[in-house]
Amino acid sequence: MGFIQAFKGAIGGMLADQWKDFLTVPDGLPQTAALFPAVPRGQNAGRGSNVRGSENIISNGSKILVPQGYGLITVVDGRATGLITDAGGYEFRTDPPDARSVFAGDDPLASTVGTSWERFKYGGQPASQQLAFYVNLKELPDNRFGTQSEIYWDDAYLNSQVGAVTRGSYTMRIIDPLLFVHNFVPATFISANAPVFDFSDPDNSAGNQLFREVVSSLAAAFSRYTNDPDKGNRITRIQSDSVGFAQSLSAAVEEEYRWSSDRGLAIVKVALAAIEYDQRTRELLTEVQKADALSGARSQSYLNQAVARGVQAAGENGGGAGLAMFGAGAGAAGGLVQPVQPWQAPPGMQQQGGQAPQGAAQGQAPQGGQAPQGAAQGQAPQQATSPEDPVAKLAQYKQMLEQGLISEEDYEAAKKKALGL
Repeated sequence: MGFIQAFKGAIGGMLADQWKDFLTVPDGLPQTAALFPAVPRGQNAGRGSNVRGSENIISNGSKILVPQGYGLITVVDGRATGLITDAGGYEFRTDPPDARSVFAGDDPLASTVGTSWERFKYGGQPASQQLAFYVNLKELPDNRFGTQSEIYWDDAYLNSQVGAVTRGSYTMRIIDPLLFVHNFVPATFISANAPVFDFSDPDNSAGNQLFREVVSSLAAAFSRYTNDPDKGNRITRIQSDSVGFAQSLSAAVEEEYRWSSDRGLAIVKVALAAIEYDQRTRELLTEVQKADALSGARSQSYLNQAVARGVQAAGENGGGAGLAMFGAGAGAAGGLVQPVQPWQAPPGMQQQGGQAPQGAAQGQAPQGGQAPQGAAQGQAPQQATSPEDPVAKLAQYKQMLEQGLISEEDYEAAKKKALGL
């Protein structure tokens, strides 16, 4: 009992046109239909029937068309009696010894179908109903998901816990029709006069179960993606990487619910319509982006601009004293501007008793521009203290990193401290 291959490949050959009656895919199916009964057709514009067959019985000699992207399963009392995954035309026979029960080509199904067939095949002649069902082997689109409240995961890029509300859709594929039918599809959908098994049907409890399992796996999927070094640990890349995030989501679903190994299902692509981060995550993301802007080559460019602005401001507002203050910071940044030293009295200009004349102790020259005898050597003029320049500190840390005095981790920690992160 099995199928004899009449022709292989796309439907539409002369042999198919000559068949007076055959079983094929019904019209008007939704794109998310996964399993549905085969319907009899005749030459009369598809309105005929298999006149040789009885109801719910596939009679000997019946012709069956399998379009590209579909598989066909024959079922007796809930058990598989035949499986076809290659597109083409077939004849159902119960008597010849060369009739095959399984047709699986060199596609992704071939490696799994053989094992499943041995588990679920029907042994013996059919004694009651003989039914035929088509299985959609294409990507099933528009399987939507969404979270009503925030989900949380640990994020390597932000080095913190992240919270967000998200929504989107995914495509999935049936990778093992036998596992799907026997282990997941309710009996209502593999019996006589069965309805269409549609994942998007709100009354389909099996489809609703998949929706809940995907939502519950989202936090683990986000964590897998953002903590994967191969993805660059970038949270912002998720929405543009439909295949990469699908792999993370599929792995999370498989770990928790065994879609592939128990149900013959796999997630193929994911489209995230929106990710709405909570307030704390948005603030943290802004600060980390600022820190990124001050790292690497961009840091040197920013520093050069800051130095140029500082020189201009010092010249306009403070003269030599202003340049002295700026030079102290720029010198730490790599000697871009040498600091102006305070005036000091030359040796031998001290008065007897070691006392400096009034005004010299403050590092000031007397009237007439001459330094008084005994000016205090080495004393700088008193200046108002100013807050520490974070740009200068960053440049100093960068120089220490380039000289090998500190590690990359030390530099990152010092950078965050200087920026107040």
